[in-house]
Amino acid sequence: MKICVLTETRAGERRVALVPDIVAKLVAEGWELVIERGAGAAANFPDDAYVAAGATLAQSATAALEGAAVIAKVNAPTAEEAAMFPKGSLCMSFLQPGQSVDALKVLAANDVTAVSFDLLPRISRAQSMDALSSQATVSGYRAALSGAEYQTKFFPLIMTAAGTVPPAKVLVMGVGVAGLRAIATARSLGAVVRAYDVRAAAKEEAESLGAQFVDLGVSAEGTGGYARELTQEEQAAQQAALAAEVAASDVVITTAAVPGRKAPILVTTAAIEAMAPGAVVIDMAADGGGNCEPTIAGEVIRVNHALVVGMTNPPSQMPTHASFLFARNVYNLLALFGKAGEVAPDWNDEVVTATAVVRHGTASTQAFAELLGIPVAVAAEIEESVEGGAA
Repeated sequence: MKICVLTETRAGERRVALVPDIVAKLVAEGWELVIERGAGAAANFPDDAYVAAGATLAQSATAALEGAAVIAKVNAPTAEEAAMFPKGSLCMSFLQPGQSVDALKVLAANDVTAVSFDLLPRISRAQSMDALSSQATVSGYRAALSGAEYQTKFFPLIMTAAGTVPPAKVLVMGVGVAGLRAIATARSLGAVVRAYDVRAAAKEEAESLGAQFVDLGVSAEGTGGYARELTQEEQAAQQAALAAEVAASDVVITTAAVPGRKAPILVTTAAIEAMAPGAVVIDMAADGGGNCEPTIAGEVIRVNHALVVGMTNPPSQMPTHASFLFARNVYNLLALFGKAGEVAPDWNDEVVTATAVVRHGTASTQAFAELLGIPVAVAAEIEESVEGGAA
């Protein structure tokens, strides 16, 4: 059976869903791999490397998709792209269902099974498939480097004959995977790092990397390792308490997100206006609306004396290793949906059922059925066998 990898069409996207060494593994397992010509070029994986790994090149997306049983993508397809996917195929991507309704409706109408990495359950055995975490690692690293790039001061303590330069003060908001990587990177560059999170469990993790944890007395423990959404009163108290921390920082990196919701506002315009000349705010949540009140996604703006950087798609800024990690997540999750070159999902597996948004024209849950306006899957449909490449 054929696995297809397409060139990503999102503006500015440089990642690719599979890299040559994973292609070689899949070929050895009995899969046929077809790569749209140039799909990996922006991530420094040339066509020749895919051919050497055993893949076939296709001149266009249409040619690559012909007869495909599996389509691996980083970003969700558009409705126009989804219309080209073969009937009964399996699509694996970051679908973000609430933002891909039109495409998912097309996939469902075309009997495609759509699997979304952002629905992966946070359980131990799913860690090797966790593309959210792997890409967040890249984002956190990139955010810290961006802070150093836009800051006009040194990050480390430097002693010279002309005098001693004190270390930069970095505040990281949100101590998830991205925040922890930002802390580790800023610390390795020599900065003094403080960290804040509404989850009490984050304190030990932040301190283990050398950051001083900021306790504001606002707690919002959620489920699955995420924070819950704050009430308006809690958010107001949080913003007020954070204002002094923000004002005292040379660099602020915000990473906070609530799954399926707009990013929470942590930093007000007034707080940024109180920052010292040359201060920098790196808003890693810009794609989700931003953690800072004045953030504009994809732009660097000045607010009084400070710069606010609205980072969009930060993993794409480190495409080689972002693709390297994502491809391994794809490989590990695909193993639950097919083995020995055949698509045969085990619908009794909790990871399989959790990640599938639609399967064979039906929604996997009642919530998705209501979102997409299609029937919900019933037990008999889930048990159906796979024939002719259908997922």
